[in-house]
Formats: sequence, structure tokens, C-alpha cells
Amino acid sequence: MRTEKVNRDRIILHCDLNNFFASVECVLNPELKDKYVAVCGSEADRRGIVLAKNEKAKACGVMTAEPIWRAKRKCPELVTVPPHHELYREYSQKVQDIYYRYTDQVEPASIDECFLDVTGSTALFGSGEEIAYSIKDAVKKELGLTISVGVSFCKIFAKLGSDMKKPDAVTCITKEHFKQKVWILPVGDLVGVGRSSCEKLNEYGICTIGELAAADENLLQRLLGINGVQLKQFANGIDERTVSKYGEKEVPKSIGHGITTPADLTDNDGVWKVILSLSAEIGSRLRDECLAASGVCVSVKDNTMKNVSYRQRFKNPTQSPTVIANGARDVFEKKHKWLHGIRTVTVTAVDLTQPGFCMPDMFGDYIKDEKIEKIDSVVDSLRRKYGNDSVKNAVLIDGSDNKE
Repeated sequence: MRTEKVNRDRIILHCDLNNFFASVECVLNPELKDKYVAVCGSEADRRGIVLAKNEKAKACGVMTAEPIWRAKRKCPELVTVPPHHELYREYSQKVQDIYYRYTDQVEPASIDECFLDVTGSTALFGSGEEIAYSIKDAVKKELGLTISVGVSFCKIFAKLGSDMKKPDAVTCITKEHFKQKVWILPVGDLVGVGRSSCEKLNEYGICTIGELAAADENLLQRLLGINGVQLKQFANGIDERTVSKYGEKEVPKSIGHGITTPADLTDNDGVWKVILSLSAEIGSRLRDECLAASGVCVSVKDNTMKNVSYRQRFKNPTQSPTVIANGARDVFEKKHKWLHGIRTVTVTAVDLTQPGFCMPDMFGDYIKDEKIEKIDSVVDSLRRKYGNDSVKNAVLIDGSDNKE
């Protein structure tokens, strides 16, 4: 009876490429291998930030998303290199090709992370742990990259496992022993528990994943809404989410991107610069997904932690980051009442549809919109080839923050 139950348990892997961008740069240029390396945005202005770093730079305290000048203060020997996004996509696909040798259930979570369901692969390749080591060794031998792999019976613990030991490691979290291994960890280690949620939980004495697993469901719902109930289930290893098969892809209902700013935003111009930056990423992702947005939603969180959202529909579906940014700016400036400084801005393309022919709006400038779409397409291609900082909106290039 027990054997039949074990046989029905899933075996999920979460494979996470270690320091991916920096690792690819070191593979392409072996002279960087023993140096302190960071992949960074443009150093021409002080807005340049660290996009990725290798283990040596990480050991010096260099952090992703911090300004380059600050990273160099921590690590004077830091070697900075510009990003090569096309090469990262190429290597990401090569790694996924290795994954596909073991299973057709490979679900990319990002350019450097994938979930694999290898439940049906054990007869050919051995246990989940053996498969994880085999994949890890193949990636290192063939591509010179390292991965950390979490092996578990559900997605949430597979992801947690890959985070527990880095780099170049395999961590197993079994159904029989997950309480001993997982419940002692800080509650903030669980995927889905962000900084704000962690602070709320800590205030009520919920400091470990085990305490979250045992917490009162009604209390969690009051604190975190329906997300609190789901987090309790995750903490108890209850996660029925499946891994998509190769070729299967759920069409997203929306595509969004948000950022918490280093300092509070206090005027419309500050918000506009953030909207522009976020919209560029959204437009690129819409093109990748072959989707168009019928509307835009801009959400902000002020420094009292209050969230507000504003939505606007477009006359025609669009992939243009310019149209998306202008729509977000328009609805924000019309509806937002400035009471407090803003700490977080999120732009989301909503009501997604397949791009195609749209009837021109008789009251709109269809030719102008078409020209904007073509310009945005060219800009997107240049950014993909030469990096995000290769083409920038003029409003984002000034000397306002050229200070240490």
C-alpha cells in the first residue's frame, strides 16, 4: 500500500543557473574567470546598476541592483562588463535543451530558472536525486555553467531547495523529512513571503516556516488576505501546481513590471521616468509572447504602504512601450491625488489579445500610431542586441543624480 502511494508522488526539480549573466561572460572570456566580475548597465551615467555578479564579487558584498559606484567601493578590483542579452537567451536555450533530454515537462520560470517534472523518467535515469546530479554535471561539462537543483515532491519545496545551497549543489526535500528541514527556516525564505508580509507575520510571532504552517488560518487571512491561506498550505507542503509540458504554454492574462525606488517619489515627473523604464520592458515581453495590450494599469504604493491602482483602455491593442507609457502617465496624472511620497510603481499591460489588424479609429491618428509601433520595434531590436542602455529616452538622461 505504501509503495503504491510513493509511486504516485511527483518528483519535481527546480534548476537555477548560478550567477547566470556573469557566468556566461566568464565562459565567453576565460580571462575573467578568476576576477571579481559584475554585469552592469551603462557606466556613462550614475544610474548604472549591477545586473549580476559572480561568486567572488558576491563574497565582497556586491549586490544586484545597487549602483556601480557603490559596488566598486566595496570591491575596488571589480571588473564591469556590459550585458549581452542575446547571448544569455542563447545559453538559456542550450541549458533547456539538456533538460529536455530527461523529460518533456520543462517549464521556464525565468531566463535562468526552470521547473522539471521527472516523475516518469526514473525508470530510465534513476531517482530524482540521481537525475539532478546527472543534469548538473551535464550543464557544467558541456556549457561551463553551474546550477543549483532542488528536488522535492512539489514546486514550492523544489524552489526552496535550489535556494538552500548554492552554487553547484543539489538539495533534496522529501515528503517524509520536509518538516525537519524546512520548518526551522525563517518565514521570509518561503517563496511568496515578501518583505512586507514577513514584517506583518513577525509582529504576530510567526517567524519560521513551521510557525506559519501551524498558524491560525483566520489570522493569516486577516493579515494577508487569501494569500495568507495559500502560504499556510505551501508551508505544509500542499502545492498541486503542475509543470507544463514542452510546447505547452499558458497565455498570460497580463504582463507587468514594478520597482521599489531607492527614495520616495514626490512629483509626476519622477513617476513618469519610472513608468518609461518599466514600459520598455513590458513592450519587449509583449513582443516575445506575440501579444498586444488592450489597456494599461498603473499601481502605486505610498510610504504609508497604501496601494492604489488606475486603469485605462486603449483605442486599439498595442505592443508599443510608448503607447503603454503614455497611457499609464495619462491615467495616473488625471486620477492620482498626492498625499504621500510614492515608494513603489508597477505598470501592467492588461486585457491581452493576439496582435493583428485593427480598424483605424476615425477620430485618432492611425498613421502616427503605426509609425510609433515601427520605431518602438526598431528600438526593441537594438536593445536586445546591444543592451537595455544602448537606446534611452532623453528624459532618462540627465545629471540629476550624478552624486555619491
